[in-house]
Amino acid sequence: MSLDVVILAAGQGTRMRSALPKVLHPIAGRSMLAHVLQTARSLKPASIQVVIGHGAELVREQLAADDVSFVVQSEQLGTGHAVAQAVPHLKAKNTLVLYGDVPLIEAGTLESLLTKLSADSMALLTVNLDNPAGYGRIVRDNAGVVQAIVEHKDASSEQLKICEGNTGILAAPRERMADWLGRLSNSNAQGEYYLTDIIAMAVADGLTVATETASDAMEVQGANDRLQLSELERHYQQRAARSLMAQGVTLLDPSRFDLRGEVSVGRDVLIDINVILEGKVEIADNVSIGPNCVIKDSVLHTGAVIKANSHLEGAQVGEGADCGPFARLRPGSVLSAGSHVGNFVELKNTRMGAGAKAGHLSYLGDSDIGARSNIGAGTITCNYDGANKFKTVMGEDVFIGSNSSLVAPLNLGDGATTGAGSTITTDVPAQALAVGRGRQRNLENWPRPKKH
Repeated sequence: MSLDVVILAAGQGTRMRSALPKVLHPIAGRSMLAHVLQTARSLKPASIQVVIGHGAELVREQLAADDVSFVVQSEQLGTGHAVAQAVPHLKAKNTLVLYGDVPLIEAGTLESLLTKLSADSMALLTVNLDNPAGYGRIVRDNAGVVQAIVEHKDASSEQLKICEGNTGILAAPRERMADWLGRLSNSNAQGEYYLTDIIAMAVADGLTVATETASDAMEVQGANDRLQLSELERHYQQRAARSLMAQGVTLLDPSRFDLRGEVSVGRDVLIDINVILEGKVEIADNVSIGPNCVIKDSVLHTGAVIKANSHLEGAQVGEGADCGPFARLRPGSVLSAGSHVGNFVELKNTRMGAGAKAGHLSYLGDSDIGARSNIGAGTITCNYDGANKFKTVMGEDVFIGSNSSLVAPLNLGDGATTGAGSTITTDVPAQALAVGRGRQRNLENWPRPKKH
């Protein structure tokens, strides 16, 4: 279908009580407008026109893309006026109108809506609500044919009893849309140009107003304040949780899980409470993630175990490897198969070879650690001289004594050992023991200081 998409994103959102434009408030880690853009792209339109106003430059800065055009609505005079600003830029045969603060609309719903569109009909998305307060009412004749939409503030007492509400989402032939918008009036309670008034115009012009009903009311819910924003967030997360469980993931408490990006999962994955997945995360079969973990832009291979309170970003955890509790893997960290980092271990741009271990209380940065090497507690790689970063390279079966400081650049050969408490500043040959610490002295009968 030849289609342009117009997204209305000019509102200030005064009830948000925020300096941030309303459409930039986040749902699941991305702005509401970003969600709508993603859905719009899935329809493969000829163009996407975003109508901006309040905070226009910030919206443009955050959402600029090759396939997005921005149109400025300098005065906010209603939804009809907003769409009219985009009309000169529309080239496709049909136009679909979406909203930047309605982030959960699904592509499947829009695809169904667009099947109702033709040269002789426009398509309107409606929703049935137990309490439609605030919604425009869908007015039908005795045969059930749509005649008009009446805004809540302009509705009669009889019309207010109608439970079918207008979502604002509609599609129409471009030339018809342009004609109707040019005939809009602002003679209403709000003094605005309502997009919804084109429904009555379409009927008067002999077009059919074909409707599609949203199956999920939250899918078409907008966010005008922080409460509605939080409700949309929870609904999004519940939807994500249901999808993951349908793929075979065990969520110990679906209400305490957050997805803020994209995730692919294998079979028999277990995720404990309060886990946050951010960015792009890949989780293979039989992975276990403990409570209170944050995992961002990372890959967890088969059988990996992430223990409680661990934080991973830009990391890879190999087959059967484990980390935590309280471990931190920063970007560039790689745990090879069967390796282990324990509590209060931090890795940055470091590869742990197969079966290598760092049990606790260590910082390993810019390092390549060979297979089966063991890093004692309190070890740090001194990788930064205040201006430049340097690398530490360990061979296989290296043993680092507790409380060692490894001053990079440094190479330790296969089977090398460092004595506990050592500061190592030069390379250590294979199979050698390196001890770098002051000699101990014992002072007999030494008098302790006393308080004066």
